[in-house]
Amino acid sequence: MAETSENPVELFGMYIAHVGVNAETPEEAARIAEEFSLLMGLSARDTPVSVFSDTLVETMKGCGRGTCGHIGFHVDDMVAAERWFAARGFEINEESRALNPDGSTRLVYFKREIGGFAIHLTSDK
Repeated sequence: MAETSENPVELFGMYIAHVGVNAETPEEAARIAEEFSLLMGLSARDTPVSVFSDTLVETMKGCGRGTCGHIGFHVDDMVAAERWFAARGFEINEESRALNPDGSTRLVYFKREIGGFAIHLTSDK
């Protein structure tokens, strides 16, 4: 891929995959997801560590990253995106790397928070 742009949206098809909200308990996470359901009609999907409100909001069950929560950004090319952000001084938190069955990266956080939000890249759509 020729990097002729300085815009990661153009370079990597980047968009906000979801916003993460930190809850203190699984019960609080369920209540928060219910509020998003009432507000926007987003159906809740329970996972071991979080409750997703459709794909837009992920409410963590007491194990959330970031002071205020997190923001997940989808990218089409994880390897190139990591390299691009690293060149701009954003270090990857290797301990956060989650892999797909084929060994490629599904999700990885940056070490630095922005405005109290942990930031991660994801290949999930």
